[in-house]
Amino acid sequence: MSAYVPPGWPSGVHPPGTEDFERTAQAWLLDTVPADYRLHGVLRRYPLALAAMAIHHTRACVTGAREGYRTARTELGTALPPHALDAVLAAYRAEGRRLVATAQAVELVARALRGEVFTPQLQDAPGTPDELSARRTASDSAEGAAAERPARDGAAKARKAPAAQRPARNGGTARRKTKSGEKQAAAG
Repeated sequence: MSAYVPPGWPSGVHPPGTEDFERTAQAWLLDTVPADYRLHGVLRRYPLALAAMAIHHTRACVTGAREGYRTARTELGTALPPHALDAVLAAYRAEGRRLVATAQAVELVARALRGEVFTPQLQDAPGTPDELSARRTASDSAEGAAAERPARDGAAKARKAPAAQRPARNGGTARRKTKSGEKQAAAG
């Protein structure tokens, strides 16, 4: 039986607990950081140190892409024609999605290097995204239809009426809370 890996696990990294896990994890992590990181022997000797640096690097890349996207119109708006600016924003969106996925994958690999064992979760149930989407849509429409139809015994579900339509609890007389000074003035 093969080891379970969570969604978002990088395709080039063998599952944790397998023979080549650390080697493939280290090679993949080195591909996610700048090439100069390969010059540091400590990162090759300690894959967990490499993973920690890769986490910081990928998070910084995500932050940079988000900042670039937010400021692109003000930085480039007057220098580029509108269609070029739209293309720059599209590139930021595409790269942003890729960078977020990479950052999440780096964190998964780091967790596995720390010895975490991944187990399937309910949201990881087998099925294609289209099948899962169809199931969710069918269940949502069934819930919506159930909410719209009356109860089977013919009685509608009892709901609390708005406060203005409910009878007063104090026998119908309206009482107002007053400060002690107002009570004395009203009494005197």
